Amino acid sequence: MKLQDRVALVTGGGSGIGRAIALAFAAEGARVVVNDVRRPAAEATLADLGAARPRSRAIEADVSDSGQVRAMFGEIERELGGLDILVNNAGIAETEPGEIERRRVKAEARLQELLSGKGIQTHWDVTQEMSDEAWTRMLAVHLNGTFFCTREALKLMGRANRGAIVNMSSVAAWGLESVPHYSAAKGGILAFTRAVAREVGSRGIRVNAICPGYIDTPMTEQMSERSRAAIVARTPLQRIAQPDEVARTALFLVSDDSAFFTGQWLSPNGGLFIG
Repeated sequence: MKLQDRVALVTGGGSGIGRAIALAFAAEGARVVVNDVRRPAAEATLADLGAARPRSRAIEADVSDSGQVRAMFGEIERELGGLDILVNNAGIAETEPGEIERRRVKAEARLQELLSGKGIQTHWDVTQEMSDEAWTRMLAVHLNGTFFCTREALKLMGRANRGAIVNMSSVAAWGLESVPHYSAAKGGILAFTRAVAREVGSRGIRVNAICPGYIDTPMTEQMSERSRAAIVARTPLQRIAQPDEVARTALFLVSDDSAFFTGQWLSPNGGLFIG
């Protein structure tokens, strides 16, 4: 029981990687707070926590709203007494309906043009066509949400001078051509992780990041079979990962097994990016 009786908040815990992390922490004895912007999703994860369920909570909150974040942490303090672990996992893949589908159509066209040997004729043009609202929303959920939750978590962790924070970045932090707003948000999370780790190390609080590659989650299930096959072909381990593989990375980073890790990033990506 690596996390026996520790209080852990997992944002975006209603599905995908967040759900897998919540389940992994509960299995190791943590009292898990499952956050999601959709209450039914958070409650569904809570229902599957097994023996940890009675000691755990589901809280609906939009992490991009600082007021909702403050209210969530107030509830955690009142009901659970403090916080030992924070996983900033909440995120979005699109900022408006149809955004992923438009990227999928262009990706298919570009792949076909590449295979034809006639050169790329379909251009991404994502940045020049992006609205202020799309840019702002993506950063609000990923980057602002990470900041809002970290700020409140440090107030609780600072009282005991201990704690562990894991921020969910991505291989997109190193640049993906079709999602500049997502890449900017994830790159910002990496820089934020390093800066905060230096700031709070003297308090015994560790801050690290995970940069997953392509994981089999609702965010990636809209990819076409051809696009998925192309990614697998570029990945040395020849597959897309499962959420529990990222969860095990998170478990390592919040447990005492990583007691001398801070300001670092780990990237379960199957070799897609090596550096």
